[in-house]
Amino acid sequence: MKTCIALLRGINVGGHRKIPMAELRELLTKIGFSDVKTYIQSGNAIFKVAETNYQEIENSIQKSIFDHFDFEVSVIVRTRQQLQKIFDDCPFSEDKKINSYFGILSHYPKEDLVQKAYEKTYDKEEYKITNDCLYFYSDKGYGNAKFSLNYFERKLKVNATARNYKTMLKLLSLSAEN
Repeated sequence: MKTCIALLRGINVGGHRKIPMAELRELLTKIGFSDVKTYIQSGNAIFKVAETNYQEIENSIQKSIFDHFDFEVSVIVRTRQQLQKIFDDCPFSEDKKINSYFGILSHYPKEDLVQKAYEKTYDKEEYKITNDCLYFYSDKGYGNAKFSLNYFERKLKVNATARNYKTMLKLLSLSAEN
């Protein structure tokens, strides 16, 4: 059995696309995952699964959510090892890393799209796109940044969901226990 982490995008924000975590745990258990845990309301689930086709796991979760809640949610699944590598590979200094966001990308974007994304910059905002992660730092904080995840999704032609440093640490900790 593999330990996986599912990252859902854009749920329970501003009263929209509400998914209670107890119901998410129940849905994931019903579709065959075991030892299901969730962390905070923003859509983080840790579970064990025998299946190793991550696209099928993502599709299964998306379909289950659509069937139960009647709306679509972008889902990205990574193994604990993949998430650990993303965390460890952060290119920022430690003091910036603890205030960074990790934008997990659905797949590796094409290099020409990455280069086009780099054409736009804002003062005091830094980002680095590596494989399937967008590392983002702003000294003003994520909520006050001019860049948005939507910009990178459009430019890179990917789906993405972001987690802050503390959430990444907690997901790694919880998945180590699983």
